[in-house]
Amino acid sequence: PTAAMGEMEKMKKEAETLKTQIEVGLQYWSFCCTTIQLKTRKTLKGHLAKIYALHWATDNKLMVSASQDGKLLIWDTHSGNKVNAVPLKSSWVMTCGYAPSGNLVASVVKIVKELDAHTGYLACARFINDNEILTASGDTTCALWDIESGKQKTIFLNHIGDCMCLALSSDMNTFVSGACDSLAKLWDIRDGQCKQTFQGHTSDVNAICFFPSGNAFVTGSDDCTCKMFDIRSDQEVLNYQDAQLNSGVTSLALSLSGRLMFAGYDNFNCNIWDSLKGDKVGVLSGHDNRVSCTGVPSDGMCVCTGSWDSFLKIWN
Repeated sequence: PTAAMGEMEKMKKEAETLKTQIEVGLQYWSFCCTTIQLKTRKTLKGHLAKIYALHWATDNKLMVSASQDGKLLIWDTHSGNKVNAVPLKSSWVMTCGYAPSGNLVASVVKIVKELDAHTGYLACARFINDNEILTASGDTTCALWDIESGKQKTIFLNHIGDCMCLALSSDMNTFVSGACDSLAKLWDIRDGQCKQTFQGHTSDVNAICFFPSGNAFVTGSDDCTCKMFDIRSDQEVLNYQDAQLNSGVTSLALSLSGRLMFAGYDNFNCNIWDSLKGDKVGVLSGHDNRVSCTGVPSDGMCVCTGSWDSFLKIWN
């Protein structure tokens, strides 16, 4: 009897804990984002031409950016100063990335120069670790590379248009890709197979981003919309569109919780969307040309936008 009573008491406590968690969750989901107003805290000046890409380091302080000026710049975002400048052999770099360890960033370009199996331009590159990197290419494929040997380990072939973007899941076992065939696809890195195909966009998919849970992702397209796709239900569940906005989506980033979505557009702005309600709740306005890239560090304390005006802006 005593053991049974102890077990009952334990279950009651567990039930109370679950009840509290559910109540907190309901309060969070019912929270309504009305207006989000962020200010420019820093403008990073150093590039001399269009900025194409940015990527935060895992330390939430360093960030790398790539530009048509033929340089990769590594920034200390706390001070706003450049830490390093890496000259490139080509000014047509469209992507950059930090390895999770923070040890490799300049190497991504060195690797891209050595990885010659792609027959099209390189649109996106993301390190899995210091030994492997995933790329998306204009040759319609994505590829997993062994960094040391410079050889392709796996080719992901299923798109019928240029692959423009990819996003890794948090467990590094799967990734999603977006392409000019207007499709998004889910891939398993372990067996190299396409597991799901998501339809809904009517033009090029330029940006893609996983939700923290890994059960859903968002996409941005030249069709002027962003969409949320749920992996479990295998379908589109939300559309983000402003009837007055006739500009393509260039880039996407999610807040730490996933509740806010930052979408860069051709109209020089970055819109802030409530990812659950589908409402536009703010605009980051201040660039003088297309917003080409957006990024949120892993601590979620700010958002960075990069533009063809050659500047990076940090907002919070």
